[in-house]
Amino acid sequence: MRGRILMYLFIFALLFAIFIYVNDKKILDAKTADITSLENQLEQVQQELDSLNRIKNNNQEYFSLQGNESALTYLEAHGFSAEKITAAIQDKLISANASTEDNPYVPYEGMEGQMRINKIKILNHRWVLADFTDGTYWGEIFFSYFIEEDGEITLTPEKSFLYPVD
Repeated sequence: MRGRILMYLFIFALLFAIFIYVNDKKILDAKTADITSLENQLEQVQQELDSLNRIKNNNQEYFSLQGNESALTYLEAHGFSAEKITAAIQDKLISANASTEDNPYVPYEGMEGQMRINKIKILNHRWVLADFTDGTYWGEIFFSYFIEEDGEITLTPEKSFLYPVD
């Protein structure tokens, strides 16, 4: 009798172990399928994000000297390098920032300090956009530029805008 009870307990334990194994296997397979599905979704979203970033970068490069083939061709035809022109324009505008005076290229006087040019974007072989501020007031200025035969750059402020302070 004791042997039968042990045999029934052994069979019950064996069946219970098989039940737990099959149940856990189903749960594991379901979780693995969920993980695979989520990884596929993540890959698709990552591809979409990469595509959107490429489109965004292409749009940003569209209005820049480096992304404008016609402007680059024009500069090269006249014997100028886009990198040197970019550096020369940036140097000319930024070096005009003085510690005690307003930048002479900014048509506004600083009200809370000296007006300084912060950022510059060269749009093509003729136009430059710059951001300026005195720490409280800020604005943007649009320049046209011309490159002389000797490589000297002449900047002409065309339009500017000072943002209102709230």
